[in-house]
Amino acid sequence: MRVLVHATALVAGTSGIILIGSSGAGKSSMAMDLIAGARRAGHFATLLSDDQVFLEAIGGCVIATAPSTIKGLIELRGSGIGQLETIDSLVAHYVITIVGVDASTRIPEENQSWTPHEGIVLPLYFIDRKVREPFFWLSTLVSQFPVR
Repeated sequence: MRVLVHATALVAGTSGIILIGSSGAGKSSMAMDLIAGARRAGHFATLLSDDQVFLEAIGGCVIATAPSTIKGLIELRGSGIGQLETIDSLVAHYVITIVGVDASTRIPEENQSWTPHEGIVLPLYFIDRKVREPFFWLSTLVSQFPVR
């Protein structure tokens, strides 16, 4: 069963990443930073979908696709809607939730997962919305990132 989630999805290397967070949390900005960081490091990276993503569990994998109405578009808050090259689908490997860090959220619990719907389970990581180089942070936080 395919489910629509409020998220942004991209690929860095061969790693499919889903970004989640409340409206205005910085999903689009972090996606742009991750894509730029991956490209600077010599990896393929591009957007799948901004703000809405279809997810479906198929053969033990979580497949993400973009709604056709927003394919290739990304919100550049305060600037308007931009256009980026996109891919048609990706295998999702990780979910990043964008957080505001304070004393109580400084070190999150390890080995968490995100389950937006029955049959869809992905490892969950946390990145502070103020991080300037999220690609580097992920490469130190997640083994085998960005190549899976």
